Amino acid sequence: MATQVTANAQRGSSFLQIAIALQTLTIFLQAVSAGLLLTSSYGETLHSVGARVMYGASMLYVLAAVLAWKPGGSSPRPVWHASGFLVLASVQVVLGIAHVPSVHLPLGVVMFGLSVLALARR
Repeated sequence: MATQVTANAQRGSSFLQIAIALQTLTIFLQAVSAGLLLTSSYGETLHSVGARVMYGASMLYVLAAVLAWKPGGSSPRPVWHASGFLVLASVQVVLGIAHVPSVHLPLGVVMFGLSVLALARR
């Protein structure tokens, strides 16, 4: 029985690490597409699609954190981190739609840094 719980916890932890890596990658690609937004005609479309993918990756991070927490009975801290990140992603989307680059861009940098930090801690 203990080996089953350990195996489930390891799978949940691996899924969590993959989810954080995916989120980090999507945020980085958003920075790239933001540059293209300024220099090409297709940049706006790419950035818009990327925003949806990044938001989905943030939701996947929450799901992975919950799945890693529940079976293994570990600390709920990753769930709080993932939920906070989803709140930041929601604010980021709203700021992007409202065209508030003075807050949208720095928040993107902060989100990337936090995501890299979360990835390094795993």
